[in-house]
Amino acid sequence: MEERFRELYESRAKIIKALAHPTRLFIIEELQKHERSVGELTAMIRADTSTVSKHLSVLKNAGIVADEKRGTSIYYQLRTPCIMNFIGCIEEVLELNAKAQMDILKCCRK
Repeated sequence: MEERFRELYESRAKIIKALAHPTRLFIIEELQKHERSVGELTAMIRADTSTVSKHLSVLKNAGIVADEKRGTSIYYQLRTPCIMNFIGCIEEVLELNAKAQMDILKCCRK
């Protein structure tokens, strides 16, 4: 790999790694609907605040979400709604994989 592309691929990998957790995927889907406070997300996820804050920090550092402090609460919003296109692509892969598995089963059943 050419060195000049390494930084680009590393930057892409950082974003993909930030998505690579079920809780963070849930957070992204919720933030797509509308902004949420840390307290709201904590209640929805049923985890402690420090755990949810860590997930939000990972997403923020990757540039996927943004935050805004209002009074004593911090609200998060999806900074890059286009990330849902990537999630849609993942679901297409899941669907194709499921179809392939069904085709395997159909060919072997009598």
